[in-house]
Amino acid sequence: MDKNQSRRKFIKNSATATAAALTIPTIVPAQAFGANDRINAAVLGLNGRGKSHIQGFMAQDNVEITHLCDPDMNILKERQKQFKEKYDKDIALEQDLRKIYDNKDIDVVSIASPNHWHALSVIWACQAGKDVYVEKPGSHNIWEGRKMVEAASKYDRIVQHGVQLRSSPSVREAVQMMHDGYIGRVYMARGLVFRWRDDIGRKGFSPVPEGLDYDLWTGPATKQPFSRDIVHYNWHWTFEYGNGDVGNQGIHETDLCMWGLDVGLPTKITSMGGKFLWDDAKVTPEVLTSIYNYPEENKIIQFEVRPWCTNTEEGATVGNIFYGDKGILVVDGYDKYQFYMGRNREPGKAGDDGQISGTEMDRGAGGTDGHFTNFIDAVRAHDKTILNGPVETAHLSSGLAHLGNIAYRLGKVLTFNPDTEKFVNDSEADKMLTRNYRAPYVVPEKV
Repeated sequence: MDKNQSRRKFIKNSATATAAALTIPTIVPAQAFGANDRINAAVLGLNGRGKSHIQGFMAQDNVEITHLCDPDMNILKERQKQFKEKYDKDIALEQDLRKIYDNKDIDVVSIASPNHWHALSVIWACQAGKDVYVEKPGSHNIWEGRKMVEAASKYDRIVQHGVQLRSSPSVREAVQMMHDGYIGRVYMARGLVFRWRDDIGRKGFSPVPEGLDYDLWTGPATKQPFSRDIVHYNWHWTFEYGNGDVGNQGIHETDLCMWGLDVGLPTKITSMGGKFLWDDAKVTPEVLTSIYNYPEENKIIQFEVRPWCTNTEEGATVGNIFYGDKGILVVDGYDKYQFYMGRNREPGKAGDDGQISGTEMDRGAGGTDGHFTNFIDAVRAHDKTILNGPVETAHLSSGLAHLGNIAYRLGKVLTFNPDTEKFVNDSEADKMLTRNYRAPYVVPEKV
């Protein structure tokens, strides 16, 4: 088999499924759950995106959230109160996700915990026979991302990655047009993450707050003294728990870069950046420029992270630009696109989900709600080909960010073998493909 074809097979399958979804209505057999069967759901991780997960599940027909789970009981009680006020329903609380997985009445789970928990949460859920919606990035490192894919396959579970733009009709239309040759031969993708990220200061160590199970929160990572520099949101900016902005906001854009170019993982990676603004507790770079080269495909990805005052690029600050020999495509945010054609940059076709639906969009048509609809459709049909963001894409789009971070941290150009998912003759870099897991929160070698 052609090595390129082997490496990119799932991307092609995903693109084909997406194209089909543009024209063929989703057919969900009633016998999958039974005409009146309710899907019971639990949301894991309630501080940030978990709030949108609650909305996403509750917007679905015959889906009921029965449990909320978070290691911080303070957050749980706050969400319980909000849930009661909004939906006029009581809901059970649980701090330990393992008890959620032991509950046979729960059919699906969504995971919005910190990055270092994502892959293990998915693997445990698959082993427990539950289908999963997992926030980006799907993994904290490349090795555990592969284990997540293996678990979904072995236990035949539906796993959706939380990249909502894959469920945006506007973005899907733009990608399909590009694949059909609208801007000619597409050779480069550029990902943009220009987000305002302020000085977080240095708060130092402090006692663990009452109500927080800090051991559970730490999970697979190395347990460090408690600090508000980390818990609850600022864990994004340390490699122990997060992956910086390329592995935060950036996963939406790494995913679209790979989807649009129709590529898998690259063979050459270099990355440079640093902290230039704040003398604060952040460890990950504020500014980061990464290059991912595909010599065999004759394609390249450029990725930029900027934290403060900056220009837009063709009006986009968070989005993607694709370059072809006949024109360019600009995807602005989650739901808008504009083609510019030829040397004179004549405006070509444009699209905006807001115009399609007539309402303000939250991360693609229907926002999180629409991506959850796609997930629930796949769950009811038990058909992973329905998924707009399957687990394989979670592994690769997250993997692209991980490769850039490794190149930055080692300060050198890396050569990578996408077939083995190892670096070429570089044991130092290979060590950064995984981590030392803290028992009992260990990603298993054999899932």
